[in-house]
Amino acid sequence: MTRQLRRVAAVMFVLFAALFVNLNYLQVLRADDLADDNRNSRRIISEYAVQRGSIVAGGGDAVELARSQATDGRYKYERSYPQGPLWAHLTGFYSLVYGRSELEASANRLLVGDAPEAFARNLGDFLTGREPQGDDVVVTLRPRVQAAARAALGDRTGAVVALEPATGAVLALWSNPSYDPNMLATFDRDAAVSYWDRTENERRNRALRELYPPGSTFKIVTAAAALEDGVTPDDMFDDPREYTPPQTTAAIGNFGGDLCNGGNPLTLQRALEVSCNTTFARLGVDVGAAKLVAQAEAFGLNAAWDFQLPFAPSRIPRELDAPSTAQSAIGQRDVRVTPLQMAMIAGAVANDGVLMRPYVIDRVEDFSGRVVREATPQPLALGGRDDGRVVSPETAAALQAMMRGVVTDGSGRNAALPAADVAGKTGTAEVGEQRNPTVWFVGFAPLDDPQVAVAVVVPDGGDVGSEATGGAGAAPIAKAVLEAALR
Repeated sequence: MTRQLRRVAAVMFVLFAALFVNLNYLQVLRADDLADDNRNSRRIISEYAVQRGSIVAGGGDAVELARSQATDGRYKYERSYPQGPLWAHLTGFYSLVYGRSELEASANRLLVGDAPEAFARNLGDFLTGREPQGDDVVVTLRPRVQAAARAALGDRTGAVVALEPATGAVLALWSNPSYDPNMLATFDRDAAVSYWDRTENERRNRALRELYPPGSTFKIVTAAAALEDGVTPDDMFDDPREYTPPQTTAAIGNFGGDLCNGGNPLTLQRALEVSCNTTFARLGVDVGAAKLVAQAEAFGLNAAWDFQLPFAPSRIPRELDAPSTAQSAIGQRDVRVTPLQMAMIAGAVANDGVLMRPYVIDRVEDFSGRVVREATPQPLALGGRDDGRVVSPETAAALQAMMRGVVTDGSGRNAALPAADVAGKTGTAEVGEQRNPTVWFVGFAPLDDPQVAVAVVVPDGGDVGSEATGGAGAAPIAKAVLEAALR
């Protein structure tokens, strides 16, 4: 009998110990995760009793992107978005039914005044009985640049990302089609559910979380790897109509099956200007898969880092044979990137070879306008490097000049501005038989003092279809965005 009691006691002890460990795990280690979980309706309902901070864009001409309005109903405040669709993929939504997304999710603790910086203030509010209030989040995006991106892209599906090369501050983030977050912030559950069900496509964030083949814009990376390996912009290359990589009989041809320079040898500079596939496919094989992948990873592919919005990491296979190296070198095969990634690549070239960490929150202000947190630009070290330098200053200078030639004398003429030198690269990516190409433009301006880098993607040929090219379909959009940013 005593032995049985001991066994029962031991089992009960183990169960109580497990319960104790689980309670501490939930209440201590996972407390923040569970509190911030979109499925935690009790937390969200309690938050509606707090005047949530605004999301604001612009400096002197501040524009409210999201704000909380007092109500007479069950919930004290309701979230509203004065220009909802224009900023939806930045602000996200704040919904009783679907929780939070984008900045409304990632900056939630700031917006409800629950960040560490607000502890003393919150304690004072508690002691004095003052109603708690969230902090305002001021973003880096510029309303004029964002509006220009929307207007230039028009009704076409696609995305635009613009950023400041020297700091990483995002100036525009536009994904089309968009949606109205007000329709999800409503307290009318049936209306919110109905709108959610019919806007899945509109809610896709094509600027940050959709991956596309980069096509010839990836030749910037290939050129960087080659220049770092000792090739110069003046090195000469043959001009065949096709290039057949080792280990295969499948040839790679130029756009339209043409020669790049009438069959005459051409420089690496000219090969980039006219986007010569045969030159860059061969160049990728000559440089080698290891160096090509390492250069791509230094620019940000195959990596995830801390960003203030959810994003999909861009990718390139780490193991490449000769044929796949040749195809990857021209941005085809299995290379996939986001517009954010391509804007970062253009920005790093513009910033003399230093990649900056992108960010969208410029500062946080309390209800009195006092700045409680401010962004500090930082280099982004990736690909096993200990700093943000992705290429040498000499390589960056060579790439800048080569990309300027693309706009002045090559495929990117439609991005040229009358008052500033623009450097860039077009891309027309094949996505399979019977499908229209994905077209790109990436670039920066002005050449001598870069203030803005931009990436534009228009999948499925935009409104042109199978005849679409990056120079015709994406470069004019980039031009409008660059012009708005520099105005």
